[in-house]
Amino acid sequence: MNATFKKLVAHFGSQAKTAKALKVKQGSVSGWIRGLHGCSAEVALRAERLTGGKIKAADLRPSLSSKAA
Repeated sequence: MNATFKKLVAHFGSQAKTAKALKVKQGSVSGWIRGLHGCSAEVALRAERLTGGKIKAADLRPSLSSKAA
């Protein structure tokens, strides 16, 4: 899962820009990258919308995959 978060940060250009775009703190983004915790479903869905679907919410928050059906 860390690879997906790294891809998300690469999309926005930095952890700080990712945090700003997703309306979270930079420390949260750092925690995702380091595997300390995941993101909320709300943030995962926001990320999918802001990346134009390049990064799927279910890849950031696997519990969402069961709700998609």
